[in-house]
Amino acid sequence: QLQASGGGLVQAGGSLTLSCIASGDTFRRYALAWFRQAPGKEREFVAANRQASSRSYYADSVKGRFTITRDNAKSTMYLQMNSLKAEDTAVYYCAASTTIILSAIAEGSAYAYWGRGTQVTVSS
Repeated sequence: QLQASGGGLVQAGGSLTLSCIASGDTFRRYALAWFRQAPGKEREFVAANRQASSRSYYADSVKGRFTITRDNAKSTMYLQMNSLKAEDTAVYYCAASTTIILSAIAEGSAYAYWGRGTQVTVSS
């Protein structure tokens, strides 16, 4: 079970950090990801981190501005969002999967577990 938090209203150029806490004792084995869905648009990949790996993957639209991290001891992952833009406004979802291949890391269908979303609104 995943629970996301940390969303809110921020001005363009500002920062927010989202958190996602996972239940269970196999957190370190999970591939983790953040997706987002803006009003009237399809869900899109934001960032991911594979299990047992320090490498992270980002959508081009957030590369250099967002950072995904994980704290296995706390069973928590984070999304640090800097230099926020109005187009970053969306509901953000955390997702996890115990097995995932690299080619599918940006595919929502590859993730078995999803948290409820947290709203991020960036005012211009």
